[in-house]
Amino acid sequence: MAEVVKWKKEDGIAVVTIDNPPLNVLSKQVTSDLKEITENIREDDEVVCVILTGAGDKAFMAGADIKEFPELMGNPDMKNYVMNSHHMLQELEDLPKPTIALLNGMTFGGGCELALTCDMRIAEAHAQVGLPEVKLGLFPGGGGTQRLPRLVGTAKAKELMFSGEPINAEEAEKIGLVNKVVPTGRGMEMARQAASHMADQSLQALSRIKKAVNEGIEMNLSDGLEKEADLFVDVFQTEDVKEGVNAFIEKRKPNFKHR
Repeated sequence: MAEVVKWKKEDGIAVVTIDNPPLNVLSKQVTSDLKEITENIREDDEVVCVILTGAGDKAFMAGADIKEFPELMGNPDMKNYVMNSHHMLQELEDLPKPTIALLNGMTFGGGCELALTCDMRIAEAHAQVGLPEVKLGLFPGGGGTQRLPRLVGTAKAKELMFSGEPINAEEAEKIGLVNKVVPTGRGMEMARQAASHMADQSLQALSRIKKAVNEGIEMNLSDGLEKEADLFVDVFQTEDVKEGVNAFIEKRKPNFKHR
């Protein structure tokens, strides 16, 4: 079976590429490969930051593989199929390393839901983003009804899902769905630039920032502050905080070991 997700690492950055032509749809194999690669990256001490993108310039991911849908109709095991996809997406969201989704074309349905699990989204100018499931008599079933409102607010999320219409990269940036829009063809350059800056930081600090935000946002403010305090105490026990403080005092660039 052909490899549909590839990854490579260089200078602390893992680049994960979905290569399932023609439009990089989210098939069962893509789901399985993404889950395995996420686990590998989690355990790889050399990787500090991750870029996730699609092969080519037409699509980041144009949605789920509709050809697989008929086998789900009337299938008593359908929920297990759905939850398997959820588990992959949740593992990516929980990866204790910063993740950047580079949207280099159509980002529809499951592709949008995949991008929502990442910490940041950079879109090339020609990218379009949307959740068109309603046009098939469905609704987003890969976390879209939960993650999108948390990012852009309930009213805007409902508008996008009720209409099923895509928005362009500029509008996606305006509503906070993407962090930055860059010229077509320069997405990887800009994503690498952002990832490289993060890879220079301490993973001990980066992972705790991610944990504090992701877990704290689901808590009330008092509990969130308690979570932050616990993680702040933790980070002060690391080798990297000693290196960072000493480097500041000695007026030099820190050399973090991610320990």
